[in-house]
Amino acid sequence: MNEIVSKFLHTRMRVNNLEETVEFYQKVFGLKVSRRHESPRGSKLVFIKVPNSEEEIEITYFPNSGKVQVQEDLMHLAFEVKSMSEFSEHIKKIGFEFSDGPTKSSSGSTFAFVDAPEGYEVEVIEKPK
Repeated sequence: MNEIVSKFLHTRMRVNNLEETVEFYQKVFGLKVSRRHESPRGSKLVFIKVPNSEEEIEITYFPNSGKVQVQEDLMHLAFEVKSMSEFSEHIKKIGFEFSDGPTKSSSGSTFAFVDAPEGYEVEVIEKPK
C-alpha cells in the first residue's frame, strides 16, 4: 500500500498561559522556540523544537475556546534523558518535582512524570545502559 501521510510534523496542545508554558519547556527540558505566529482566527502559536527529531510541539493560546482543563491521564509527551538522577537534581534546582516516579520498568528503563502548567503530563525515560 502507498503511504497516505509522508511525515509526522507536530503535536498541538492548547494552554491557558502561553508564556508560562513555553518557559516551562525551556527551563525544565531545555527546549528551544523555533517560531511564533498568530493564526488567521487569532490563535497565538509557539512551535518548540525537539532535539534529535524533526517533530515539534505546538503550544497554542486561543482564549475564545474557553479555559483549558486537562483531565488526569489524558495524554502525555515523552522524552529520553541520559540520567534520571541528574534530571531529578536539575528539576529540584529550578523548583520542580516529579508528579510520579521514578519507577523502574520490567524492561529495565526508569521513568517518571513532571506536570506542565495545565496538567499535561510529561514523561522522562532513562533507558537501560
